[in-house]
Amino acid sequence: MQITRNTLDTVAGPADWFTGTVYVDTIAGPTQVSPVGAAAVHFTPGARTAWHMHPHGQTIWVTEGVGLCQREGGPIEVIRPGDRVFFEPGENHWHGAAPTRLMTHVAIQQADEQGKPVDWGRHVSDDEYAQAPSLEEGGR
Repeated sequence: MQITRNTLDTVAGPADWFTGTVYVDTIAGPTQVSPVGAAAVHFTPGARTAWHMHPHGQTIWVTEGVGLCQREGGPIEVIRPGDRVFFEPGENHWHGAAPTRLMTHVAIQQADEQGKPVDWGRHVSDDEYAQAPSLEEGGR
C-alpha cells in the first residue's frame, strides 16, 4: 500500500481552457509508470471547458451539482451526481456547470505516447451554451 499525502494546492483553471471560474484539484498526473491522469474539477454556475478532445478518450464522473456536456454535432445533455460520461478518443466535446448550479466532476484521461492528454480548441460561445435544455427538460 502507498499513501500519497496531498501537497498540491487547488489551482484556478486557465482562461485558455475554461470560460468562467473553475478550480482544479489534481488527483493523479500521468507518469512514465502510468499515463493516466485524474482531477476533481469544480465549476461555478455557467463555467465550462473550451471544446477539446483526448487521444485516448475521457471519462467524467459527476460528484456534485448539475452540469452540461456536449459532443460535436450532438445535443447538449444535462448531467447529475453519479452520472458517468465517456467521450470517445478524438471526440470533440465540452462540459461544465449548468447556468444556475455549481458542478464538480472527476475527469480521468490517458496521455498519448508523447505525454499529451488533451488537445484544446476554441471556447464554447455564449450562443452555443444558451442552447442547453432547461434543467427540467434534461431529465431527473
